[in-house]
Amino acid sequence: MSFTRRKKMLGAVAGTAIFALTLAACSSDDGDTTDEATGGATAEATDEAEGSGDPVSLTLATFNTPGFSNSENDADYQYDLIEEYMELNPNVTITYDRKAESGDARENFFTKLGPGGLADVEMVEVDWMPEVMQYSDLLADLSDPEVEGRWVDYVEAGATDADGRLIGYGTDTGPQGVCYRADLFEAAGLPSSPDEVATLLDGDWDNFFAVGDDYVDGSGGSAFFDSASGIWQGMTNQLDVAYEDPESGELIVLDNEAVKANYDQLMAASETQSSHFGQWTEDWFAGLSNGAYATMLCPPWMLGVIEGNATDTTDWNLANVYPNGGGNWGGSWLTVPANGENVEAATAFANWLTAPEQQAKAFANAGTYPSQVAAYDDPAVTGAVNAYFNDAPIGEIFAERAQAVVPSPYKGEYYFQVNDAINNALTRVEDGTDDPAASWDKAVADIESIG
Repeated sequence: MSFTRRKKMLGAVAGTAIFALTLAACSSDDGDTTDEATGGATAEATDEAEGSGDPVSLTLATFNTPGFSNSENDADYQYDLIEEYMELNPNVTITYDRKAESGDARENFFTKLGPGGLADVEMVEVDWMPEVMQYSDLLADLSDPEVEGRWVDYVEAGATDADGRLIGYGTDTGPQGVCYRADLFEAAGLPSSPDEVATLLDGDWDNFFAVGDDYVDGSGGSAFFDSASGIWQGMTNQLDVAYEDPESGELIVLDNEAVKANYDQLMAASETQSSHFGQWTEDWFAGLSNGAYATMLCPPWMLGVIEGNATDTTDWNLANVYPNGGGNWGGSWLTVPANGENVEAATAFANWLTAPEQQAKAFANAGTYPSQVAAYDDPAVTGAVNAYFNDAPIGEIFAERAQAVVPSPYKGEYYFQVNDAINNALTRVEDGTDDPAASWDKAVADIESIG
């Protein structure tokens, strides 16, 4: 979708903001934008992009809802960052291509990476970044003294190839809590305030599923959690080692007893506790508003998904807890294909879009928790309150959830493919195609064909 420039300054976008925060440092009262207010990269990005003043056309490709623009699910964001960048750089026109989910973006990325045809700036997701690293020479080196130390260590390391080239600018991270429907908990006879739910769910996965049994009994058979796939990512991301050997990169998933144990435990619980809806399906989206399930594992960016698809629902809340401690779901980078027509201008745009000040605005827009160190002290982040989630202090909650995150298992070049094979197994059970044992056998065959 191409954007036409509007005359208004974006700091004064009308409408109800997703989060009740104040970003006073982001714009001056008269609408003038300064370098301090709009990000440390603003002046440089503006100078580089404008250059001689020749027109520059850039394309940006993302997925899900990174909080960059009002075009994301027709959002009414407080800040439209794409429009703001074009206001700062009048000769730059940006076309925004947003895929519905990460898998669609991945397929497009690898189809076009070699031959060409990718956007000037392409978003890459954490689970398939290891695959991208095999082709890092096809992406521009974004190393720059200006951005050194901008991100938390694991975000910068995740986009640095074996030759020390930085091939991606980090966007968000995904420390998780638990989103839940307070009205459904009450109806099932369970505690329903955020503090009470945090206490109730504090413990390991055994405890989480035990509470699920109590909920199912108290609700007369309603589903406790949204989908097996959503729970699977939470369980798997807490393993020390999952699918591949960190030293050799070889597949070990079929010999990893912890993976199979998680599968068996989840399949046993999901029989009665899952809604059996695949994430991102129409039924799953409808369940956000019609009460088809009571809980879901919630990274910050999921808050915007829930609000955007359950606009008339008033009982979603957020508990400062996570089964078995802590976990991370999400995190992406902006990359610049080396064969693009506007590499320099695209790099300047990606630099600006991932600066701490812009990430604070994206957090205000869609709950995408920053990966930039400086953003963690921004009052717009630390003091964030989400009105839709019954005034949940999301800045405080996700800061604590971030401290609880355990390192994700090693993710090599086969991680996405293996995870996809197992998720397909979960889906076959959820939709009644196979029983758990038969579906696992098919996953084994799929995994054995990888590599």
